[in-house]
Amino acid sequence: MRLSLLPLGAFLLATPTLSAPSFTGEPDSSGKYWLFAPGITASFIPYGASISNLFITDKNGIDRDIVLGFDNATYYSVDPVHPHFGGVPGRYANRIKNSTFTLDDDGEDYHISPNENPTAAHPAGVNTLHGGPDGWDHRNFTVVSYTKSSITFSLVDPDGKEGFPGEVISYITYTLSNRTWDAKMVAIPTTKKTPIMLSSHTYWNLDGFANTEAPTALNHTFYLPFSGQTVAVDSILIPTGEISPAPKGSVNDFWSAPRQIGEGFSLEGIEGNCGGGCTGYDNCWLVNRNYPYDWRSEDKMVASLASEWSGIKLEIWSDQEAFQMYSCNGMNGSMPIKATQGRDDGTGSRGVEKYGCVVLEVQDWIDGINHPEWGRGPKQIFEPGGDPYVLQVRHRFSVDA
Repeated sequence: MRLSLLPLGAFLLATPTLSAPSFTGEPDSSGKYWLFAPGITASFIPYGASISNLFITDKNGIDRDIVLGFDNATYYSVDPVHPHFGGVPGRYANRIKNSTFTLDDDGEDYHISPNENPTAAHPAGVNTLHGGPDGWDHRNFTVVSYTKSSITFSLVDPDGKEGFPGEVISYITYTLSNRTWDAKMVAIPTTKKTPIMLSSHTYWNLDGFANTEAPTALNHTFYLPFSGQTVAVDSILIPTGEISPAPKGSVNDFWSAPRQIGEGFSLEGIEGNCGGGCTGYDNCWLVNRNYPYDWRSEDKMVASLASEWSGIKLEIWSDQEAFQMYSCNGMNGSMPIKATQGRDDGTGSRGVEKYGCVVLEVQDWIDGINHPEWGRGPKQIFEPGGDPYVLQVRHRFSVDA
């Protein structure tokens, strides 16, 4: 995802460094709801049902806040860039070609609000990203359940919003357990058949932006053990319909062995790999597991991310069959880190540098509604009275000394 960033001063808030939170059954003074479990603490906000903080103790015993966000929950709705920090993009995550799709049974073309790649002829954009200009992660969800270790948000998305047919009711539940963050997303169409595809759009830096040796996340080791293919895209990251192999040793090979993200930057194909004029990653890999399988099984982990510097490792399990990784190519130092992040001595940049973070998104095959030849309809198109849309993902953390 490419961002148009503004000067750092435009974003900074006069917010004091966060003191140690505790469970009160209410949001804190900054509007955040805190969850707690052994070895993990996190905060969430109703805006976009977003994760805002996530603390893991690193190998040196220091609590690191390893996700991007803002210090105050109220700033998410006024931030002019809106980088989808930690939210749930919907009703349809990622990109929709020409902001248009057709449902096979009625033959009607549905035109969704565009919001990406504007041109003179199409000033609002030529395609839709993450549900449109007022997608789900732009909206305030309702808190329907809140305990010390779990929170559930709900949103009613009305018929016709952003051009999507039918009303959809959603429930987003986050649960913490021993060094683990689980997310379950359920969406139920109530009036009409409609496409649904959600994700969690979390920005990670496992060093908490405190690494004195490397200011970026290119030193993070990434692994996709079931992902030897990618969805081929054009210069504006719209799927072409082709599925491309990621041969062993190639720029998109993270399946043959874990590899630092930065290693790919020395390989042929890295320029333009994330779209026209872009160097880096913003790619969708397929997750190819032999059926039948239990996605929770230890041997079915779909991705991992690790930092030798902090010792923190993230392992991801999911029931979804695609995985997007974005290497924060659009960052330029102007997006601030939080008061809970940065170097312990107070020196170093207070903004996120280019390649300073990694976005990891579990989801289904992107723009599958415009490629019926892929057969993704049962995973992406839902109707009243049928099975609901369900996404499940487990984030498990460990620390190597």
